[in-house]
Amino acid sequence: MGKSLLERLQERPLVTDGAMGTMLQAAGLKSGECGEEWNVTHRADVQAIHRAYLEAGSDIILTNTFGGSRFRLKEYGKEAEVTRFNRAAAELAKAVAEEFDVLVFGDLGPSGQMLAPLGKVTEEELFEAFREQARALVEGGVDALIVETMTSAGELAVAVRAARSVGDLPVLASASFNRVRDTYRTMMGESVAFCVEQALAAGADIVGTNCGIGIEDMTRVVREIRAATRRPIIAQPNAGLPEVVEGKVVYRQTPEAMAERVPALLEAGARLVGGCCGTTPAFIRLTKEKVLAASTPKAAE
Repeated sequence: MGKSLLERLQERPLVTDGAMGTMLQAAGLKSGECGEEWNVTHRADVQAIHRAYLEAGSDIILTNTFGGSRFRLKEYGKEAEVTRFNRAAAELAKAVAEEFDVLVFGDLGPSGQMLAPLGKVTEEELFEAFREQARALVEGGVDALIVETMTSAGELAVAVRAARSVGDLPVLASASFNRVRDTYRTMMGESVAFCVEQALAAGADIVGTNCGIGIEDMTRVVREIRAATRRPIIAQPNAGLPEVVEGKVVYRQTPEAMAERVPALLEAGARLVGGCCGTTPAFIRLTKEKVLAASTPKAAE
């Protein structure tokens, strides 16, 4: 049996994968098409994306289930497929991961709903939706569960509790922040420290941030997270800020430019690093090189 997540983290920082959505679109996923359905209709394509990241050096891959809750699948009329899509995603990722002796994180993304009283969804309904998804991912064989890209501390906490309720696997909690003057806030206006507090109180083992911003801003967010906790931190920045060019969203930061800033991200406190929107295996390959270089003891002068 391979080493656990916490055992691996004690040895050196770990590298996750990059964007799944970016790669699915490159593989032919059309606008308005359900990416999670590809776990059963385009199995080879999804596995090819996982393999590309693993060959680039990922120590961890995330399942293709970012929009796999019943709330998100309902947008496509696929809410009855939660268990099928999520279990298939976990099995696909695990089959490839075992070839490389790496770990699989079951990915739970935002529901797209707002909790009452701002919205119509109750905590109980949201909890059940995340638990349904988390259970299917665990049944599929994932090694940990990651709640990511959350813009509400309330939803983050509910999702973490749901993930914690289905077993004893490690649970990671990652929020998305935007720069507001000299600090960073979620879309709901919540501070970094508050999100960390809520995530830990809900049962998260690892906390962090992803999406929304590039690596320069994310390094500052990681410093704020480190000031709030000594738990391991995960950081997955975008390839710069998004721009719309001829109706398409593009990310202009190059793999080389991001990689040059990885040592600063590690120094700020990140223990797991990877990429979010716009990143590809090329980003992960150079990120891994920087992580390994930073982890290699320097010879005494």
